[in-house]
Amino acid sequence: MRKKLVVGNWKMHGSRAANAALLSGLKEQGPWSAEVAVCVPFPYLAETALALTGQAVLLGAQDCSAFEQGAYTGEVSSAMLADLGCRYVIVGHSERRAYHHESDQLVADKAKAALAHGVTPIVCVGETLAEREAGQTETVVKRQLAAVIHTLTHCIGEIVLAYEPVWAIGTGLTASPEQAQSVHAVLRTQLHAATQKSDAMRILYGGSVKPDNAAQLFAQADIDGGLIGGAALKAADFAVICRAAN
Repeated sequence: MRKKLVVGNWKMHGSRAANAALLSGLKEQGPWSAEVAVCVPFPYLAETALALTGQAVLLGAQDCSAFEQGAYTGEVSSAMLADLGCRYVIVGHSERRAYHHESDQLVADKAKAALAHGVTPIVCVGETLAEREAGQTETVVKRQLAAVIHTLTHCIGEIVLAYEPVWAIGTGLTASPEQAQSVHAVLRTQLHAATQKSDAMRILYGGSVKPDNAAQLFAQADIDGGLIGGAALKAADFAVICRAAN
């Protein structure tokens, strides 16, 4: 039985005061039987790590460099994230792919860099609305995942995978539980061909997960939790979603 994982992605939101209030609210709402993590902006990682001391909520970052160290101004290495106590890091989020033109190979290289320092990459894959309407969903997500499988080889079983249909992120639209499950099943079949650990690997759904739809999504056979955006910024809403994964 795979333990559910719920990850809050704060994106570029927050302030010291707002973060403190949110984390305090989460502390009052927990604990949960599901595994819970928050991926926060780089400037707040150290402060959040201190705030989470003694809590069951794990720390994560929203991106990492593919490079180990060096003259890469503005980049943050996986070694730095590990040094701050990060358990997880999101790589290949659709916003990084779209706005920063990150390729499938770069995403795979970032995942490899994270694993080298004991940080678990949450590797995101997903199709745009145009790709879905053109019947290309399966082709797109399999291509994105194939680059990671090829790069990580026998280590592929150490990642967390997240399916996030681009058309459902921040739009209010959500894939139906059946639509999401269908893609998750495709991804698990692809993982099964690559590693004997596929049945134990967690595949998260991300895309307008809310308190009123989380339970139905998480009840699907191959959906092992969620990558939560907007709802992760409200302690009460995020807590409901975490409880839905119990």
